[in-house]
Amino acid sequence: MKYIMLIYGDPAHDTKMTPEELQEEMAQYNAFGAMLRNRGTAYTGEALMPVNTATTVRVRDGKALTTDGPFAETHEVLGGFYMLDANDLDDAIAIASQIPGAARGSIEIRPVVVFE
Repeated sequence: MKYIMLIYGDPAHDTKMTPEELQEEMAQYNAFGAMLRNRGTAYTGEALMPVNTATTVRVRDGKALTTDGPFAETHEVLGGFYMLDANDLDDAIAIASQIPGAARGSIEIRPVVVFE
């Protein structure tokens, strides 16, 4: 089954990280990717640019309206994602618990709808 794992965290934390801490976190993400490859899990994942680079689009009365930034003000913002195959929800939870961002943020897991 295919799942998306949305990585949420507090962007203020990232701005307080030393270069050494950032390097260590990147090493943890690289090790996570290696673990997925070693177990033969098909996956894709990406980090996202900071939330201040976001643009929100709404269409009202046939017109596209844009707003700089996210739709809602929150402490945790979407910072990246993985989409991968897992055996079931329990397997997806076990995998998500190994994403480095889970230690200081949260991982939202959602099954992906597969259209035939």
